[in-house]
Amino acid sequence: MPSAPTPTAWWRDAVIYQVYLRSFCDADGDGIGDIAGLRRRLPYLSGLGVDALWLNPWYPSPMADGGYDVADYRDIDPAFGTLDDAGALVDEAHRLGIRIIIDIVPNHTSSDHVWFREARAGGPSSPARERYIFRPGRGEDGSLPPNDWRSVFGGPAWTRITETDGTPGPWYLHLFDPEQPDLDWDHPEVRAEFESILRFWFDRGIDGVRIDVAHGLVKAPGLPDLGSLDGKLMEGTSRENHPHWDRDEVHDIFRGWRTVADGYDGRVFVAEAWAGAPERLARYVRPDELHTAFNFDYLMAPWRGPQLRRVIDESLAALGAVGAPATWVLSNHDVARHVSRYARPQPDGPLRSLAQLAGRPADLALGTRRARAAALLTLALPGGAYLYQGEELGLWEVEDLPDAVLQDPTWRRSGHTDRGRDGCRVPLPWSGTTPPFGYSPEGAGTAPWLPQPDAWKTLTAASQESDPDSMLSLYRAALRLRRDHPALGDGTMTWESAAEDRVLSFGRSPGFRCVVNLTDDPVELPAHTEVLLASGPLDGDGLPGDTAVWLSV
Repeated sequence: MPSAPTPTAWWRDAVIYQVYLRSFCDADGDGIGDIAGLRRRLPYLSGLGVDALWLNPWYPSPMADGGYDVADYRDIDPAFGTLDDAGALVDEAHRLGIRIIIDIVPNHTSSDHVWFREARAGGPSSPARERYIFRPGRGEDGSLPPNDWRSVFGGPAWTRITETDGTPGPWYLHLFDPEQPDLDWDHPEVRAEFESILRFWFDRGIDGVRIDVAHGLVKAPGLPDLGSLDGKLMEGTSRENHPHWDRDEVHDIFRGWRTVADGYDGRVFVAEAWAGAPERLARYVRPDELHTAFNFDYLMAPWRGPQLRRVIDESLAALGAVGAPATWVLSNHDVARHVSRYARPQPDGPLRSLAQLAGRPADLALGTRRARAAALLTLALPGGAYLYQGEELGLWEVEDLPDAVLQDPTWRRSGHTDRGRDGCRVPLPWSGTTPPFGYSPEGAGTAPWLPQPDAWKTLTAASQESDPDSMLSLYRAALRLRRDHPALGDGTMTWESAAEDRVLSFGRSPGFRCVVNLTDDPVELPAHTEVLLASGPLDGDGLPGDTAVWLSV
């Protein structure tokens, strides 16, 4: 087994960097990022100062949904490498003190998974169909879907199969794409299989697992209609007793998973759980369940003081009540990059998708200034933090990708009305002044799988390397201070600001204060002994608008 960093409660305040492998670095010149490319960039990530990497799915897959349609959970897709390559990555990362977290997709498999191929071929009485959710259709001839559930990607959540003899068969459930059939988690083989998969990867030195759609595994008995509810991912409000999101029964599954992880030193879980309210999210991270969960309320909060403060307070209270740390995240592979979100006039409510940005004028300079301030706010809060690849370079959402290159199933399923998530998945710019910006080797015969904008030539890692005012330098400095300062990481905080609509100011012990000015006008800095780090130039004792500062006090 590969060696690993010393096991501790490292996850309580870790800074974890998300690697969207297809878009990180392409070593073999085929236009698709791979494990070998990631290994080449490990020194960069070590220099950035992150504690762990989270990798999106690297399993064999038809790639109907960027790898979240898994055909084999115990192997590596040839486009990314081999199991030996994965083992070498784990070894090299561990030597640099970096842990590796992988994705697992338990709500559904690929339609190309051997289980689903057996289910389709086996006939109406096949036991293989019991691992999935097959149901007869409604209507006299069964030609109507079994209920009114909708796919997250648009359209109905049911597809009817044709039997091998050519007759119409039952319908199967897919809360996402038709090539992602939902598993039936009431089936004991499903539960046993995934616990076996966890052990497979833990035995190979993997340090943790991020759980995709952790809130969606269990469906209500009888599969009742949604009625007035909807099938979208849960945002903003709790929806108790939803027929397929955040059902109470899901927690028994994760208690079993925790037992598996506890058999290994230092292995952890992080949940992608859209739970609608902090107190519902906290249920996933009780002491006998998962370790951490993404904080989507914080990610979706607009750049406005009252909304941010409320989310921070509610998150810390709810998670603290069960002894779990908060995790803070600004962007990921499913949402528009926060530079572009912050570049717009800020709404009162949640803001996450490219579709919500359409038609709103963008000021990327303003968005970048706010993103720099948001980075210092995020990294000063108690708990852990997730960074999405490229945010340390200040990358914005690519909103004008040609229609012909779009690959997100949302584009197709929405009837070409929702451009989906490809704009935040464009390959990274590493060096040079023209695409592919060092993402692929010089002279590679294949272009990157998504085109990079020419304007990114000012945002390459190489161009920011020696610039003390660059976004990359800000992130490096912030992560270094976060690691060294005794007040930062896990712990508590105390608000020290009254005008929460204008300024967020909080202290952390010993001797630290973070001040964030969310207005257009400068405000006076509080008494301090030293400026540790600022997201932008200061004006004497004034803190300019949309700027954050870390102070010694």
